[in-house]
Amino acid sequence: MNWLANSALSVEVLAGHRLRTALSLSGIVIGVASVIIMVAVGMGAERKIVGRIEAMGTNLIVVTAGQTRRIGGKIRRSSSAKTLKKSDVRAILAQCPSVRMAAGSIKRSIILRHKGNTVKTTLVGLGPDGFAICNLIPGRGRVYSEAEERSRRRVAVFAPTAARNAFGDTDPVGNAVRLGRQPFRAIGLTIAKGVDLNGTDQDDRVFVPLQTAMRRLANVDHLDTIFAQAADGVPLSLAEAEIRTVLRKQHRLGNRADDFSVYNQLDLIRLQKGTARSLTLLIGSVAALAWMVGGVGILAVMLMSVRERRSEIGLRRALGARAKDVRYQFVFEAGLLAAVGALSGLMVGLVGVWVTHLIGWGPVLIPWSAALIALGASVFLGFACGVYPALQASRLSLVEALNLL
Repeated sequence: MNWLANSALSVEVLAGHRLRTALSLSGIVIGVASVIIMVAVGMGAERKIVGRIEAMGTNLIVVTAGQTRRIGGKIRRSSSAKTLKKSDVRAILAQCPSVRMAAGSIKRSIILRHKGNTVKTTLVGLGPDGFAICNLIPGRGRVYSEAEERSRRRVAVFAPTAARNAFGDTDPVGNAVRLGRQPFRAIGLTIAKGVDLNGTDQDDRVFVPLQTAMRRLANVDHLDTIFAQAADGVPLSLAEAEIRTVLRKQHRLGNRADDFSVYNQLDLIRLQKGTARSLTLLIGSVAALAWMVGGVGILAVMLMSVRERRSEIGLRRALGARAKDVRYQFVFEAGLLAAVGALSGLMVGLVGVWVTHLIGWGPVLIPWSAALIALGASVFLGFACGVYPALQASRLSLVEALNLL
């Protein structure tokens, strides 16, 4: 009997037991679909994280007062200090050739009042260059200038959420507002940036000149953060090393540990992508268990099929079929089950990815490489699960099989 006839017979047998065939396919379908959906969601989350980090600025380096630690895939402050000064910003600009711009910043909670409307928001005192460094783009109006920074002018640039909370649907540009007890005038509105890596709304902020914030509102002489931008083509690690050297000299640390922390944009990307990939791998591994269970299901069905079809095997052997013909038939049936299950799982997975995107669970990317691997691995798994039942069928003695007639 030739291979084509064996294959046709296998298809006929599988079609004759539709319920059993469907049940044996279900494990592979669920496994492949789960892997595709989980990997797609994970890749989408990774892309979203990278997008948020890139939205923070270009070639960004962040210096924070005190020490930070990496906890749960995020950089968190473990100790605070009051050692960062405006003189540190000037020293970085003067002594770090790899740094193009730098700006100091402080951040505080503040009460904002406008025409009887009182809301709580985040005050950010930021040097004028900080807008370019942190990719804060004015959508309406303008940002404040160096002259307004030096003269401690009471002007404010609103982010969209803070503007909406304070002014409603009214254009904030040109309107007077009170920050704390101080009167300010809104001069600009930035473009929305969404939430940051910690889930905090980056648009619920009001930006004022750094010296205004330090003297008129917070009454402090130290900075919380310094934002720096490396020159184009300069490795961020080089600029970071220069900043660290300058700040250690500025703070006269000698042999003592740093009283500040420096990290760059690539550190954030690597850290967050590593966390996202670990989560994707974990979830994908759980989904792969369903795929493995599907392979075990095919093995069980094929073993049951050998037992049920002993008479058929004996009759075929009596009519001249060889042992390798019997082996081929059962291996082909197992492989066909796995291939159909994998293709069905691919279709279900793609529909699941589309539905996930449609209902707004987050961005998704179709993992074509993972889909192809899942298809190939499923077919291989099917053939592998068919080998043992095929060997059992081919080794069945003719006398034993015919006695069951």
